[in-house]
Amino acid sequence: MEHVPALDEPLKKCLGPATAKVMAEALDLHTVGDLLHHYPRRYAERGELTTLSDLPLDEHVTVVAQVADARVHTFNGAKGRGQRLEVTITDGYGRLQLVFFGKGVHKPHHDLAPGTRAMFSGKVSLFNRRLQLAHPAYELLRGDGDGDVAVDAWAGALIPIYPATTKLESWKIAKAVDAVLPSAADAVDPLPEALREGRGLAELPDALRLVHRPRTKADVAAARERLKWDEAFVLQVALARRRYADTQLPAVPRRPAADGLLTAFDARLPFTLTDGQLKVSREIFDDLATDHPMHRLLQGEVGSGKTMVALRAMLAVVDAGGQAAMLAPTEVLAQQHHRSVTEMMGELAEGGMLGGAERATKVVLLTGSMGAAARRQALLDLVTGEAGIVIGTHALIEDKVKFHDLGLVVVDEQHRFGVEQRDALRGKGKQPPHLLVMTATPIPRTVAMTVFGDLETSVLDQLPAGRSPIASHVVPAADKPHFLARAWERVREEVESGHQAYVVCPRIGDEEDQKKAAKRKPSAEDEAEKRPPLAVLDVAEKLGAGPLAGLRIAVLHGRMHPDDKDDVMRRFAAGELDVLVATTVIEVGVNVPNATAMVIMDADRFGVSQLHQLRGRVGRGSAPGLCLLVTEMPEASPARQRLGAVAATLDGFELSRIDLEQRREGDVLGQAQSGVRSSLRVLAVIDDEEVIAAAREEATAVVLADPELDAHPGLRTALDALLSEEREEYLEKG
Repeated sequence: MEHVPALDEPLKKCLGPATAKVMAEALDLHTVGDLLHHYPRRYAERGELTTLSDLPLDEHVTVVAQVADARVHTFNGAKGRGQRLEVTITDGYGRLQLVFFGKGVHKPHHDLAPGTRAMFSGKVSLFNRRLQLAHPAYELLRGDGDGDVAVDAWAGALIPIYPATTKLESWKIAKAVDAVLPSAADAVDPLPEALREGRGLAELPDALRLVHRPRTKADVAAARERLKWDEAFVLQVALARRRYADTQLPAVPRRPAADGLLTAFDARLPFTLTDGQLKVSREIFDDLATDHPMHRLLQGEVGSGKTMVALRAMLAVVDAGGQAAMLAPTEVLAQQHHRSVTEMMGELAEGGMLGGAERATKVVLLTGSMGAAARRQALLDLVTGEAGIVIGTHALIEDKVKFHDLGLVVVDEQHRFGVEQRDALRGKGKQPPHLLVMTATPIPRTVAMTVFGDLETSVLDQLPAGRSPIASHVVPAADKPHFLARAWERVREEVESGHQAYVVCPRIGDEEDQKKAAKRKPSAEDEAEKRPPLAVLDVAEKLGAGPLAGLRIAVLHGRMHPDDKDDVMRRFAAGELDVLVATTVIEVGVNVPNATAMVIMDADRFGVSQLHQLRGRVGRGSAPGLCLLVTEMPEASPARQRLGAVAATLDGFELSRIDLEQRREGDVLGQAQSGVRSSLRVLAVIDDEEVIAAAREEATAVVLADPELDAHPGLRTALDALLSEEREEYLEKG
């Protein structure tokens, strides 16, 4: 029988089937190694009490606190058959109520006398506007051995508090960890010895022991420092191997003709490119000229001119005899890009047509909702090479689509596409085409290194000349209703001076919306607000009949027929409409320079980056922009503070940091790509910038010296664990 390494031992062998089943279902922990890598979220000191004042609603928490008061109330008539035990616990600053009902009252009433200190674990709920835990599990922290946990059993002075669930409290996880902790001695170290010693990091078995059973805060710091390095380094090695593999692939170098399409295009531009655009273009042209595929991420501030840079790259490839494809996440955006590209190119986009310039090419649009004849013609233009540039949605990926010679793929708004789709499009080249990924949401440098670590990064942080500043203000509709009335007056004033406005709502408000709402369980937040988010159809109707009566108002949302959407967008762009009431379909790429005002209803329902993105739709011309963030949230709430941060700065990189600090990293990283990122446990992407940057350098050096990692068996094992099949596929396909 083959020997199973200690860390691969199934938990059911060590802990018994019942506990192992809960660990697998609730926490996704299956082996001894999984449990050893389930680190404490924080540590409570025996003398210290946890802050009760900022417990998150609807979350499962573990707190260490002291009983201040315990009373039994009886109800159900004179006989008092029903009993309710109310226990108040305190941390010296805040108070929290615990409630126990029915037969479950006697034991806690006996255990939880005033003055008793214990760990309590349960889900935080709201009752009569006060936070409470109903039927929490508890573990006493000072006992005399009669079934209570004696203090000495908590080996050190620090009590580990684990991420837990209703079915498995923190202290039960701690006992399970005690059972498997001796196996940590067999942990295989992924870090090369030279790296570990050079950086003074603890050995892995020691780090695992110290993170679970520290005696001092210094133990915790040493353990976490070491475990952060594991996560950062193994992930960066995976990405470095991908970058290395990409440099081994062949690609056709694409150099623009000396006096070709790109030169002609630059000559007809009515403005000069910014220094940033020229610098990034040079980086891209250098990559395109090499004989292995470019993999570059182009990120930039809202309105920094990324589309212009991407278009120049596409023209360079067409100059060199290849074709370029731009993949957009929605039909509205694909049509918008097609319209703006053909406008910018003028007669250079009319190849083969009367009036087309001598060096012109054809720019075709390909979307799922096109008519059969137009679609047939587009497919023909692609296969013959007549069309140098194609702009489309997922329709570009279908098997029927064949290219004459695909040289460059531009992916707009990276996080909206799965890796499979990017890969399918790249597979349409005779050799791997070059790849340029554009993201409109500025990403902090560390996130770019972690999420897009396989791509070289170019940043546009300079706005083109002629872009106007945008003033942003929070409108507290509940506290100051007259502010909202003034907001609609401001919209009227903008329209009267010849401009246009957007009103953005979180919801559509059609029948499908109502069906979904009926199925949804109300969350604690809904309870607090007692109403669903505002909807486009309702708001448009009210504005048309009320504060904006007489103005030309239209609606735009994702469930409209594509032709209707395009028609509304065209009329708005042509100035035939005054106000567009829309969902976030206008978030990216919509370019109407005459639109100067935006009112975002229920702005607290949107993320920070999304608000910044939406705001970037105004102020695109010479007149200043105005963005009003309407909310009913109270002044002290985190949501209001978030809106205040958006109103206070136009720097997208700064806002993306705030966004990341306020949300759980897993959400942000998970949004960017599924797979690999969920492996981050102790690495905090914003705080550990130095570790990530250093790990990237070390990883690149290790991979260049030994691409197959033959000299690093421990590292190979860790990589295999990180890259389960699904993740391996994800990395392969990037």
